[in-house]
Amino acid sequence: MNIPTNLPTNLPPLRTLFFEDLSVGMTETLEKTVASSDVVGFAQLTGDRNPIHLSEHFAARTSFGKRIAHGLYTASLISAVLGTRLPGPGAIYISQTLNFRAPVKIGDTVEVTVAVAELVPKRFRARLTCTCSVGDEIVLDGEAWVKVPSKQSGGRPLPRV
Repeated sequence: MNIPTNLPTNLPPLRTLFFEDLSVGMTETLEKTVASSDVVGFAQLTGDRNPIHLSEHFAARTSFGKRIAHGLYTASLISAVLGTRLPGPGAIYISQTLNFRAPVKIGDTVEVTVAVAELVPKRFRARLTCTCSVGDEIVLDGEAWVKVPSKQSGGRPLPRV
């Protein structure tokens, strides 16, 4: 399988870690500035056309005062870290908890931090803490469980770039 070549060029390179490469305390971060086109694209992809995300006129009359990104758009940035950097390609989501703390507005820069909190060697599973912040404010936090390919169990197919 080839990875599409029409992806944005500002993405960090893939980092492939096996279960044996992980240790408690490892972290990875990603920053993303939320563009209007991101929110419109997410609405098209998911069908969530809530006007709080798409209409300045509607959003101006809410407690937020302006358009906000979908909560699950912000959460999907966690998936970007898990699938590309920590632990990386081949990791399989088992579960995710999400606590939405504050809105993310168009133009906000979200910093996503994922940290290894626990490792379960018998099952090749990792528990990761996940935090999304805008400036000093936590906008989303939670915890993910992922299954991580192991060198001892045959590894994983490596992506061709």
